[in-house]
Amino acid sequence: MSRKKMKLEKISSNKVSGGIHYQYQHSSNTVNCTMQFAIFLPSCASNTHKVPVLYWLSGLTCSDENFMQKAGALHLAEKLGLAIVAADTSPRGEGVPDDKDSYDFGQGAGFYLNATEEPWNKHYHMYDYIVDELPLIIENNFPVSNKRSISGHSMGGHGALVIGLRNPQQYQSISAFSPITNPSDCPWGKKAFSHYLGSDEKEWRQYDASILLAQANTEIPILIHQGGSDSFLKEQLKPHVLLDAAKTNNYLLNYQEAPGYDHSYYFISSFIDEHLCFHDQFLKK
Repeated sequence: MSRKKMKLEKISSNKVSGGIHYQYQHSSNTVNCTMQFAIFLPSCASNTHKVPVLYWLSGLTCSDENFMQKAGALHLAEKLGLAIVAADTSPRGEGVPDDKDSYDFGQGAGFYLNATEEPWNKHYHMYDYIVDELPLIIENNFPVSNKRSISGHSMGGHGALVIGLRNPQQYQSISAFSPITNPSDCPWGKKAFSHYLGSDEKEWRQYDASILLAQANTEIPILIHQGGSDSFLKEQLKPHVLLDAAKTNNYLLNYQEAPGYDHSYYFISSFIDEHLCFHDQFLKK
């Protein structure tokens, strides 16, 4: 992709915590539709002081707006001098295939993979969008450096783990809230993978964090928070599978279970400061 600036259309801008929160849309060559993202720039960001970036991936049914409005992250991001980019969760718009009867598949549920099955394979290349296209857009158009970390929630936690583990040279650190850790063997993952990737489960393995962690030969710092009262804990999230993979591979994994917390943004907002400080120490090394 060209290093020249891509045409962006500004949707909104709001001053918050001393910095500025922006929303933009652009025409994406990767997912073949118009995409939207949000970026928070701290007040210290300038062409002579480029700041590191935390990329945030949201969960099922979410968009770029959920994290920015509900997580309570921007005040500390301003203090740390950290930009935050929140991507959308899937391609959207007229002509993009969808399943109107399913909240966990289709638009809003891109699962951060590259679909190979029709009709999804024309648009659902969210893996390439997050790994390649979006960072180039951000680094070519805003006063940020190429120092990146990645985080996410639920489906987005799955995406953050998979993308970070597969591209350890591009990210300083990974974190996740309530991630889907073993999508090859849970209802959400099986539904998405079988439709997007087909019936060959060998193709699913490249998007399964537990399998990737068990095979990882480069260790990247990882922090995970999991609510102990999360209703999806046992059937969908299965953190014990990821913990077993880490133990098998002697991979140092910072996993913290928070008793009484659920799957919501109340949970995320309670621990987001720990995640920002975690990433900050590696982004500024």
